[in-house]
This record gives sequence, C-alpha cells and structure tokens, in this order.
Amino acid sequence: MTPPSRAELIAHLVRTGIAGHVDTPRQNNLRHYRRLCHKDPYYQFGLTFAHEWSFSEVLSLMSKRCGVVADESYLWGIDTIDPDRTVDALEAVADRLSEAAQRRERVMFATGHPRNLADVYRDWAAALEERGCEVVTAAAGYSYEVATEQPPHRRVLVWRDRIGMVMDGRSPRHSHHPFAMRAALTELADRKEPWPQLVIADHGFAGAAGEAGVPTLGFADSNDPALFLAEHEGKLLATVPLDDGYTAEDYRPLSAYVLHRAGLGGHGSSGGAFIPTP
Repeated sequence: MTPPSRAELIAHLVRTGIAGHVDTPRQNNLRHYRRLCHKDPYYQFGLTFAHEWSFSEVLSLMSKRCGVVADESYLWGIDTIDPDRTVDALEAVADRLSEAAQRRERVMFATGHPRNLADVYRDWAAALEERGCEVVTAAAGYSYEVATEQPPHRRVLVWRDRIGMVMDGRSPRHSHHPFAMRAALTELADRKEPWPQLVIADHGFAGAAGEAGVPTLGFADSNDPALFLAEHEGKLLATVPLDDGYTAEDYRPLSAYVLHRAGLGGHGSSGGAFIPTP
C-alpha cells in the first residue's frame, strides 16, 4: 500500500484507538503497574530490573514514554497513548530495520499477539529477507504448561511464515510468557549457531530476548510497562507504545510507514493507496 505521511499516520492511530484515547482503561493500567512493582512474573515478561521501581516511578516513566495520564489521583476511566510518541518510536524501529538490511543481519520475529501483530512482522520479515537478511527460527515444538481456568493448558511454540507464536494445539494464543524465546535462544546455543543480531517482538518474547542481551525492538500497550522499563534501563533498543488489541488490517498503515522510512517499501500485506478516513 502507499505509505501514509506522518500526519496521516497520527490521524489513523487516533481514529482507530491504536493511540490517543485507547480502549485499555485507566484502572487496568494502574493495576498492572502495581503488579509489576510487586514482581509478579506474568507482568515482568522475563525481565529483571536493576532499579527497585516504585508505583509512582513506573507511572511517571509511563507518562513520559507512553503518554498515559501522569496524575496519580486519576484512578478510573479513559487513558491515553501519545500518538507522537508512537510514531517517534516507529521511526526508531524503521531506522534500525534499515541498518539490519544494510548489514544483512540475522533477525528473529515473535509475537504474543498473533492475531493482531503477526502480519506486521511478516511484512517486515519478507522485506528484510529480500535484502539478504536471514530470518531465524528455533525450538519449534517446545511446549510448556500455563495456569489457566479452562483447558487446554499446554502452549506450543510454532513458526508461521517464520514468525514465532504459541498455540494451544488448535489456535494461536495470546501470551505474556518468556519461556518460548528462552527455549529458542537455548536451542541456537546448543546447536552452536549464532543468536539473532536483532529481535522484533512483544510481550515475553521481547522481554526474554532483551534480558538475554539480544538487541531488541519491542511493542507494548499502556498496561504493559515492563518493556518501557527495560528500554529505560538499556535492555531494549526501543519500545513502541500502542494499543495492541486491534485487527491486523488496522496496523497496515503503521507497517507501510515503517517500511517506507526504512527504504524497504513495497512489501505491504495488500496493495492500494492509503486512504485516511475522516
């Protein structure tokens, strides 16, 4: 698709709710920040932190990096992601993808939001592959158990079009866990193969890669502070703030914008011009 301009992309992000006033409510954001401060593993994404983060410090950082409301007394209602911060981070991602293409790096893509973000990663992987990059996969079939109320409880790492995700035996599943990325890096080491030089991921896939010291670009919602804290502490290269629960179609302009800025255009999931909706 024809890529949007920065202004068109910002308008699209706000119109869809990917940024601006987002669907993730304020009370959910604050609850997740507290759980991270209490060191709940589900919200740490496989990361450890050098600083002992307080709730006030997490909220302050999320206001600066993501754009949520900074006022601690605001407890309930709509919260925000600053679309300018989203696009700034996307431009940092594009610049790093451009470097990866120039250097023909080994790259890995994985997502805990397979129904939402996998198509974006798929487009970027194809563009980098065409420029001579190797898209790395490992540990297919690795499985682990999760504590859920309803079965199935087993999650299995699969690679669809070289994009890592976990499945429950039938369907791709949302995941916060770092286990699959840890398994992939461990298998590469066991096979004496080099780790990827760049990981593009979200949730525990990004957290585990950053924790292991792999250069990582992450994507995170306003209720997922771990990757923003990790970027602040130097474990991630960049974290893109966005509401991560929309349809794959909604993220197409974002994907096209990054590819165009990176000089990797022409790999959108479908053709046509970008037409902003009033």
